[in-house]
Amino acid sequence: MSSSPDARQGQAGLSSVEQRAVVSLASLYALRMLGLFMVLPVMMLEGQKLEGATPALLGLAMGVYGLTQALLQIPAGTLSDRIGRKPIIIGGLLVFAAGSLLAASADSVWGVIAGRALQGGGAIASAIMALVTDLTREENRMKAMASIGASIGLSFSVALVLGPWLAGIGGLSLIFGLTGALAIGGVLVTLFVIPNPPRVAHRDSTAVWSEVARQFVNPQLWPLNLGIFLLHSLMVAIFVAIPGRLLEAGLVGEHHSWLYLPVLVVAFILMVPFIIVAEKKRKMKSVVITGALVIAVALLSMSAASQLWHWVVLLLLYFWGFNLMEASLPSWLSKVAPAGAKGSAMGIYSSMQFLGAFSGGSIGGYVLSHFGSSSLFVGLGALVILWTLILSRSSAPLHLTSVRLPAPAGISDQQLSQLLALTGVAEVSQMAGEGAVYLKVSADAFDREQALVIIESTGEKHGSQR
Repeated sequence: MSSSPDARQGQAGLSSVEQRAVVSLASLYALRMLGLFMVLPVMMLEGQKLEGATPALLGLAMGVYGLTQALLQIPAGTLSDRIGRKPIIIGGLLVFAAGSLLAASADSVWGVIAGRALQGGGAIASAIMALVTDLTREENRMKAMASIGASIGLSFSVALVLGPWLAGIGGLSLIFGLTGALAIGGVLVTLFVIPNPPRVAHRDSTAVWSEVARQFVNPQLWPLNLGIFLLHSLMVAIFVAIPGRLLEAGLVGEHHSWLYLPVLVVAFILMVPFIIVAEKKRKMKSVVITGALVIAVALLSMSAASQLWHWVVLLLLYFWGFNLMEASLPSWLSKVAPAGAKGSAMGIYSSMQFLGAFSGGSIGGYVLSHFGSSSLFVGLGALVILWTLILSRSSAPLHLTSVRLPAPAGISDQQLSQLLALTGVAEVSQMAGEGAVYLKVSADAFDREQALVIIESTGEKHGSQR
């Protein structure tokens, strides 16, 4: 969504339309993730009441949403370019609501597995992120994306606290029923609150199939893809084992919320200065490795934990490291994704994230059944150490950002060379079919006006920067 330079002067804050868009989209994303995450701390306890339940099948029920989500993530995003964002979001929410109601009415573990799989079929994350791009101006887009990211972190924290409390009142049926109701509420928000956007082609917000194939074999991205796969595998796998271990330590299920709440709050507070160092001091690689090592120490120590205070300390360490990596990895990816390929790279990254959740639940349940929780924690810790060694061999990311400048008439090879020669420009890629030029630049050194002078023959003097 673009505007003239004159119109943008004096508009440092979000407009009323942008505020409405950001608040409604952040709420929509948060409510959906809340529904997926609330069962994590309670499935292994409450799920034992289901017919046919075993640790392996309950682990599958926890993570199976990730399989359908991963398979549909990129297709749903690209389809939103064709038929619009809102139809995809509304359809996804209805599918998610149907899966929630199916799980709420199930009395067997297989019914819950089917419901969770259907929940994952409502893959709307890509469409929501693309809609943020459509509805915000360049100078406000980072604020909007930060709000969405904060809503995801908040929903995860609230889910871990709210899940045990709701389970104590009405079990899994209440959690799934509430999730379905929230999804229907999300449909109403999409229809009547979220503004209607113009349809904008933007390779930094959605995937392009030809580009997906190229980025799938990009060696710079695979350490990050593996990292988010492992991180979300851990997220689901540890909750296969932790609820039972907390019971053994003397904390009854309905009181688990009182452990998670202070731990998550303190972990978030501890994370903030490290994220500032990662971005401002350009120490992202060091911060990510620190987070991974903290997670590994916590997991290996969990194998021997027996007292309740052990779990308080170790969960604090785990969530501190988890938050560091969860916040840093997508930022790293956006810095190294080639010009015009960020949406495609992020599509692969998101798919790996959800595949990780599926693997963590299904494999975690199997390992718990056959080898016990201590073996599970040791195995997970070893995997984190292995990934840390892989990442240590990667180059630290340059602190670059993506810029999109419109060039509807195209630009010449000479103009491309002039753009590439500008101070702060690391990469230039022309997308003639989209009528745009994408650049990777150092935000501190790049002069947008100079770039616009070079392409002013296109008749446009505005663009979008992310």
